Amino acid sequence: MLRIYYILFGIALLSTGIINTAHAQGGAFNRIRGMGAGMSGGGGKADSVIHRTGLEDSLTIHFRFLDSTRMRGFDSTIYDFTRKVPLPWTGVHLGNFGNASRSLLFTPLMQSGWDHGFHAYDNYNFTVAETRFYNTTRPYTELNYLLGSRAEQMINLVHTQNISPTWNIGVQYRLITSPGLFQNLNVNHNNYRVTSWYQSKNKRYQNFFLLVGNKLQSGENGGIKRDQDYLNGTGYEERSNIPTKLGRESVNSRNFFSTSIPTGTFFTNATYLFRQQYDLGQKDSIVTDSTVIPLFYPRLRLEHTISYSTYKYRFKDQGVNDTTYYSGNYGIHISPGDTFFIQDYWKELVNDFSIYQFPDAKNSQQFVKVGASLQMLTGNLDSGRNTPKEQNLFLHGEYRNRTRNKKWDILASGRFYVNGYNAGDYDAMGSLERFLGKSIGYLRVGAQNTSRTPSYLFNQSSSFYLDSADKRTFNKENITHLFATLDQPQHRLRFSGSYYLVTNLSYFSSFFQPAQSSSLFNLLRITGEKQFLLGKRGWNWRTWVILQQRAGDGPVNVPLVTMRNMIGYDGHLGFKNLNIAFGLESRYFTPYKAPNYSPLTGQYFYQDTATVKLRFPEASIYMHFRIKSFNAYVRAENLHTFDAAAGGFTKNNIPTIDYPYPGLQIRVGIFWSFVN
Repeated sequence: MLRIYYILFGIALLSTGIINTAHAQGGAFNRIRGMGAGMSGGGGKADSVIHRTGLEDSLTIHFRFLDSTRMRGFDSTIYDFTRKVPLPWTGVHLGNFGNASRSLLFTPLMQSGWDHGFHAYDNYNFTVAETRFYNTTRPYTELNYLLGSRAEQMINLVHTQNISPTWNIGVQYRLITSPGLFQNLNVNHNNYRVTSWYQSKNKRYQNFFLLVGNKLQSGENGGIKRDQDYLNGTGYEERSNIPTKLGRESVNSRNFFSTSIPTGTFFTNATYLFRQQYDLGQKDSIVTDSTVIPLFYPRLRLEHTISYSTYKYRFKDQGVNDTTYYSGNYGIHISPGDTFFIQDYWKELVNDFSIYQFPDAKNSQQFVKVGASLQMLTGNLDSGRNTPKEQNLFLHGEYRNRTRNKKWDILASGRFYVNGYNAGDYDAMGSLERFLGKSIGYLRVGAQNTSRTPSYLFNQSSSFYLDSADKRTFNKENITHLFATLDQPQHRLRFSGSYYLVTNLSYFSSFFQPAQSSSLFNLLRITGEKQFLLGKRGWNWRTWVILQQRAGDGPVNVPLVTMRNMIGYDGHLGFKNLNIAFGLESRYFTPYKAPNYSPLTGQYFYQDTATVKLRFPEASIYMHFRIKSFNAYVRAENLHTFDAAAGGFTKNNIPTIDYPYPGLQIRVGIFWSFVN
């Protein structure tokens, strides 16, 4: 943990020094103001020959993702709070923000190749895929701070700046900490990210560096005990008094800088990635009265990527309190007071070489890509069965074409594992998007098929494979996904549909027993989103409706209907610099046999006996506003838990068996961006 802070402190000093140097140079950054990603640097030329854009004293900032050439802008939406926190509105947790989470939607893993198998904390991870590489004309900083009930806090810091017109660096740090309302659900998550994007002046060479790290710590209480009706009983209005199945009785600490988790999950992962690209193509230039702006159009691109990742998943119970929980649910016999600990630790090294070809020299978003990757895997497992060393060789290809008139967007990609641990795995995906006019909007259709080896968690060598009586071989999963989306911005309407065809789905049938469904089943999901204008003064009703239905005998249960509604005001209230949104928000899903949760394995598992039903639709009131670059959020959540007879907010919903949600929560947050 200390190493993380040392790294961030060093980066902060470096950034401060760079900023001070820039100011001391008497406006050196003026030479890059207003220059987009596709323009030449020219940093060594005098101001008299610099191409002027009219943006010399303002901020121009764009970003791209690693595997995309498209430059994007920021989302200025303020009404949707879920865009500021790492948990979508379709997700549920175990009773405290930061605990293991799952989706109310059927979202199978559709990625071929090796996978460790631990995904209950994916929502709280920084990932390579969603990392932003910036290009900015001035140093830019974001501060996001959230304060909630029971000392819940989230800090998210982002800083990026161009060291030169062709070199950008960025750093991001996020801390989520919350003691929780119920016993033994403490959370302490640390995420950090460092990026660098360099492009040579002649536009032929560029490289990307990325460091992403996540240290996730979450208490596990096994759910509340059922030996009496604690939620409705007297003396337990203070929910932290309710006894839980795991962990010792204690007062939840509210110390922001110190979190004690004697019983819980500890998941640490990190990725170091370096990518280099060199382009062959044709030179060009734009000649004006005062300068010549060089241009370069790539026709062939050579790319090399090397990445090193570590994954460490651990469960620890320091001083076991209730031994019957382990013996009854896992068949594990532990003496009272002993420490129980297991882990899987993996190291992954991937070397990739790829070649791009650009059919249209002036359209960098149309290309064909082919490549090959060598993956080396080393495991350090507590099971003692072996120390696995695996490798994979896989081929991959991709075709993208976003036409210059932006009416067509075509994507086709595939990956095939030639040999190694995952030999025979593959995934293939294709999609087509077309702009059909303002009255119809955008139509996107596509298909995806994946054949994959079940995650390593289903391998008997894993420390978390606890079913000693079941020595079975798992076949490859095969999942087909057909999808379509119709987006009509003019009518504020969006429809989408997904159809899944699944066979050999791997899952857990109990707290520790792995299983595989050999029968074929399918699932249909239809989603509708609509914004209704309530008059002409800024009042709106936004609604999301999701319908899901499974057909066939499959180990998947989902709610038939999942809904979200927001009724409120969006506008300026007559003030030029004010943008405000306030109103009522609710969420509801129909009763269904929801998955249960296994703390020791960190897995949600299938059950078909107990039905989960919300007492009332979840309800919140909110007020979000923006004044120039300052944003603020004030929310009162879980209003539906109010009990007039008890005089408090004690009618807790239970979206996961034995894991109630908290009562009233007040959240206040700010989001502030700075231009240095």
